[in-house]
Amino acid sequence: MAGFGVGSDLILYLSPVLVLSLLVRRLVHFFNDKKLIKQHGCKPPMNIAPLWDPILGIDLVLQFIRAAREGRYIRFSGGRLISYDYATYVIKRLALPDTIYTAEPENIKHILATEFKNFGLAELRINAMFPLFGSSIFTTNGPAWAHSRALLRPSFTRSNMAPLHKMMERHFQLLLNHIPRDKSFFDLQQPFFCFTMDTATEFLMGKSTHTLDSTRHSEAERHFVQDYLNCCYEAVLKIVLGKLQIFRYSRTASKARDRAWAYVDGFAEHALASREARKVKGESAIEDEGDDSAEYNFLEEMTAQTNSRAELRSEVLGVLLASRDTTAALLSNLFYALSRRPHIYAKLRTEVLSRIKGPLPTEEELNNMTYLRWCINETLRFHPVVPGNTREALCDTTIPLGGGPDGKSPLFVKKGTPVIYNLHAIHRRPDIYGDDSHEFRPERWDGLRPGWGFIPFNGGPRICLGQQFALSEASFVIARMLQCFESIETNDSSDWLESYSLVMCSKKGVSVSLTPDKEHLGW
Repeated sequence: MAGFGVGSDLILYLSPVLVLSLLVRRLVHFFNDKKLIKQHGCKPPMNIAPLWDPILGIDLVLQFIRAAREGRYIRFSGGRLISYDYATYVIKRLALPDTIYTAEPENIKHILATEFKNFGLAELRINAMFPLFGSSIFTTNGPAWAHSRALLRPSFTRSNMAPLHKMMERHFQLLLNHIPRDKSFFDLQQPFFCFTMDTATEFLMGKSTHTLDSTRHSEAERHFVQDYLNCCYEAVLKIVLGKLQIFRYSRTASKARDRAWAYVDGFAEHALASREARKVKGESAIEDEGDDSAEYNFLEEMTAQTNSRAELRSEVLGVLLASRDTTAALLSNLFYALSRRPHIYAKLRTEVLSRIKGPLPTEEELNNMTYLRWCINETLRFHPVVPGNTREALCDTTIPLGGGPDGKSPLFVKKGTPVIYNLHAIHRRPDIYGDDSHEFRPERWDGLRPGWGFIPFNGGPRICLGQQFALSEASFVIARMLQCFESIETNDSSDWLESYSLVMCSKKGVSVSLTPDKEHLGW
């Protein structure tokens, strides 16, 4: 009893101290915030979204869920920004942190570049993606992110792009086998996703999954592809659940993750063993980097930077997401647009046939195709493959626009506040893209310099390392498709509906009919 009395006295003594300490900390934060607000001239937000439920904002959540089910989540989210004349707005809920939505290039530049150190990936996104991707460039902030960036950078030098054309052509020939030659309608989107899965896995691990070639698509490869897709779906579901993701557990997804890890680990171990063998022989990772026929292996290249199997696995899975899904979505979205605009297809084909001198396009020829570049840019603008992104304030900070009665004053951003930028709205700003910004028109890119109003690959220090790889692969496939097929048409006249998971593409696929060019197909 005496001991209990001493403990009770200690608690009674410490309780006021703890309360006072908490109060002092809050007062310090309050006065620091006041100082920061005054220093930057911050004003209250111009736009605060109205809510029926001011506690949790359940009405807004239900609106987003309904829009997602109807295939218009991004248009709904972007439409809210457009309704505020593309100005920043804030959602305030009593039980949750404020959320800031913006479509203003100056704010985007501030978040991604000028004050990069003050904003990082949102904790909810990290927690949702970490189970599959581990500690990788897509799931880390600060020094851990900088380490991943340094680890990956040497593998994405421009000089590594040239040897990939022969590899791409091998898989493109398999892609052609999935395209009807009798002009019947089919879904082009699925073969594009298979193509980029096959090229990405060969680029990353030295062995393709062969999803386009049933004679070589082994049981292990089939399981890996399905496990990878199941894990990506689980990550998306957790992101949608937000803070409720802590209650989500899927035994199926956990087993899929373990199998996917084991599959990649096998290639990582082989790459590490190969590196040790080369050390003994005194050879480099790629014996002849100047030879376009030399095989390139991302994993073996990365072993020059790390011998950690876990690091190799995490970065490979992260880059697989970035290289496979985004490129496939870009190709699908472009051919969706071309199938509804045959005059653009004809104009683009004229450029392709006039510029390519040999049977296959060279990197230089692809880079010199102006209209091809315009068509790619317009697709990334009109249907961005990653149409929305979030950054979280890592400390009390500000953004330059959104405050005051005209929205032109800085806005205070408290630590932990998510800032969401929507590319659907940013890429449709009429002050940047003209009054016809809601139309698909590649010619608008003649002389257009949108700056931070065009960020398909993000910007600042976190700009996509694989940008050149994605554009090179997409350009190659587009050029080859237009070489091989004279025209395109669709039998789908309905409006665009989005399938939005980790990337955005058409929910209904890309139903097209292609007219073969017998000369270029070798008939």
